[in-house]
Amino acid sequence: MSRFNVGYLVGQGAKGLFRNGVLSVAAIAVLMACLVVLGSFSGLLYNININLDKIALLNEIVVIVDYDCDDAKVSEIEDTILALDNIESITFTSKEEALEQEKNRYGEYSDVLDLLDKDNPLPDIFRVRYASLAGVSTLVYELEHIDGVKKVSNRSDIASDIENVKNGVMRVFIGFLAVLFVVSVFIIINAIRATVQSRSKEITVMRYVGATNRFMMTPFWVEGILIGLFASILAFGIQWYLYNYIEVMISNGYKWLYIVPFADIYLKVLIAFVGIGVLTGLFGSLISLRKFSRK
Repeated sequence: MSRFNVGYLVGQGAKGLFRNGVLSVAAIAVLMACLVVLGSFSGLLYNININLDKIALLNEIVVIVDYDCDDAKVSEIEDTILALDNIESITFTSKEEALEQEKNRYGEYSDVLDLLDKDNPLPDIFRVRYASLAGVSTLVYELEHIDGVKKVSNRSDIASDIENVKNGVMRVFIGFLAVLFVVSVFIIINAIRATVQSRSKEITVMRYVGATNRFMMTPFWVEGILIGLFASILAFGIQWYLYNYIEVMISNGYKWLYIVPFADIYLKVLIAFVGIGVLTGLFGSLISLRKFSRK
């Protein structure tokens, strides 16, 4: 009895799934739903962050310099901006560069803008990316009061709205996920307890012949792990289908949104699902066997 027969122990754990088929199926289904919800909300938040990074205007402040400022004054303004707090990076676009960009936008009709080469009406611009949304109002105030700055514009209101939506989604996600995890662990506990009850006579006989607690409990640990493993594999398949379906739908209807292809993240999703599923199943097994392990 001191040596473990792996095939026997895994086989006994697998049999436990069929002894309590209804509870096992319920445990797999709830845990699978929990993982799909986890994957869906995580994918949503991940893509929101990706799109926020791509839409630079949402965390960018445009500082327009007075037209009359010379190069020395522009350099002084740049040094003043760099000295402020909450600055992630700044990009300078001269009036000459701005005019060239406009010409590129007009393509074959750019000749119309050649007349502006001698009297360029465009200003020098600093594009300031801030590190934290919380300090934007203070940063905007400081930028507006720099000598030589004509105007400051930003879309922090949109960024703030998106951040609030993201935080709201996160709160709902955490609450819903917590409930599902508790329910799935509860069902796993009851499924394994039912298996223990159905094998009570067999366990008693094994005790009399000298079997250790570890040897007798291993099949139940295996049962919990198998529940988590099956749930994670099924959840991964469903998540793959749902993600690709939503990706195609959004790509066709909202071409300005970028959706990360599932092929780029599938390995991380699979590892996360299997890890969480197996640990949840094992955790449920350990809880259900606490009293048994003390005997």
